[in-house]
Amino acid sequence: MTSSEPPAATALAEPGDTRDLARFGYKQELHRSLGSFSSFAAGFSYISIMTGVFQLFGFGFGAGGPAMIWTWPLVFLGQFAVALCFAELAGQFPLAGSVYQWAKQIASPATSWMAGWIIIIGSIVTAAAVAVAYQVILPQVSLGFEIVGGSSDAGLTSTPAGARNAIVLALALIVFTTVVNILGVKAMAKINNFGVLVELCGSTLLVILLIAHVKHGPQIVTETNGTGAGHAGGYVGAFLVAAVMSAYVFYGFDTAGSLAEETLEPRKHAPKAILRAISAAFVIGGLLMLFAMMATKNLGDSNIGTLGLPYIVKSVLGNGLGDVFLICSAIAITVCCLAVQTAAIRLIFSMARDQRLPFSASLAKVSERSRTPVLPALLTGGLTIVLLLINIGNQRVFYILTSVAIILFYIPYLMVTAPVLLRRLRGGWPGPEHGAYFSLGRWGLLVNGFAVLYGAAMIVNLAWPRAAVYGSDHWYYQWGGVVFTTVIVLVGAAYYALRQHGRVTESVIESVIEGEVVPEALPEV
Repeated sequence: MTSSEPPAATALAEPGDTRDLARFGYKQELHRSLGSFSSFAAGFSYISIMTGVFQLFGFGFGAGGPAMIWTWPLVFLGQFAVALCFAELAGQFPLAGSVYQWAKQIASPATSWMAGWIIIIGSIVTAAAVAVAYQVILPQVSLGFEIVGGSSDAGLTSTPAGARNAIVLALALIVFTTVVNILGVKAMAKINNFGVLVELCGSTLLVILLIAHVKHGPQIVTETNGTGAGHAGGYVGAFLVAAVMSAYVFYGFDTAGSLAEETLEPRKHAPKAILRAISAAFVIGGLLMLFAMMATKNLGDSNIGTLGLPYIVKSVLGNGLGDVFLICSAIAITVCCLAVQTAAIRLIFSMARDQRLPFSASLAKVSERSRTPVLPALLTGGLTIVLLLINIGNQRVFYILTSVAIILFYIPYLMVTAPVLLRRLRGGWPGPEHGAYFSLGRWGLLVNGFAVLYGAAMIVNLAWPRAAVYGSDHWYYQWGGVVFTTVIVLVGAAYYALRQHGRVTESVIESVIEGEVVPEALPEV
């Protein structure tokens, strides 16, 4: 069982929230201080329009031309169905660790372990993928950020020098986010809230300025730029490749649930935060891409595919004003990486206090001063740095990390939505008490079924060994999504079989002995 709650933490937590947490067998240890905006900001900054769209617009445009924008609403609909399922779960189970805890409550111990294990690795890969995005932005603001290489490498990850510089900038960012997370959730929230405000204001103003420079009509969204050539399925093949861009943006909205034990009234705020974060990202991101293409003089410019949205912004608005928005994007990348690591830390902490990880006692320890798990912060930061160093100089690192990161989130998401669907079909979800919080009601079965079908289809699409995504110079790059994911799954399954199978966690046993857990809180074994 976790250590007794310190007086400082008790004073900062609402009594009702503390009692609610105790129903699940846990004591209030984390610093409960986040309000509704901070909860929303955590989910929105993880999605981060000015990170994902700025980072991968060029890839999507190069793969599918202007018509690639139709991947945006399609991916949104799929992930919004997932978000609706998550909102239901967040209202019922306001616990740190989101996906792991939700799977623990509605699925088997093996499923919850695998969901938590895979998403931990996915979070580390995502942090690395987000961090290398600095290379897309900062050298286009100033060549002073092109520490390795020269002007011909600025903004590129596809050159040897550009790839190395991307790692150098990424390492600096990971060190920063690790330090902030060690300082505590209040420091993280202040920086994150500021970054989200900058992103919301900056992206809105950017859309307005792009509208003022429109040169094409909206009919451009039907143009493919001949990108279907060379694909077995014609433009459908190109469209599926371009969907990687949208898929990369629309995940991580469950972060609001991960911070539930640090949020005031999480049953009320977390479900709304999840849905607001993904909805705001859809509207702002869609308008930004649409008007950026409409404001571009030449949609056949090859620089759009290589330098992406930063190139369009500077071409349309000029260097001075363009650099202002690139700086806004750099701030968004910073808080996005911060949110990714924050969510990963809570996930590790949540699994560790259930004795489900190696060295759980140490990983579940919360700092008396910062009220945050320090060792998980150091672990996530250190592993991300190792992953970046392994890939130094790899010119495919950007797209490989991106694709693998998405897969390693879509699989755990499916490990939550599929069990919930099975419960619905058996009449066991939602329960009679679920109406008091967020509930899908009679639409639940339809929404949940669509979420499962979409998730399974997108996993296949993302893992497909395409040269357009993974490269063709080495087989292990082209099959990177399949190989890396398979290894992660096999390692997790082996550890579970050897160390976790049939085990009731020590923390829950202690809670039962102390009379602090209701029988319903016991995990299935």
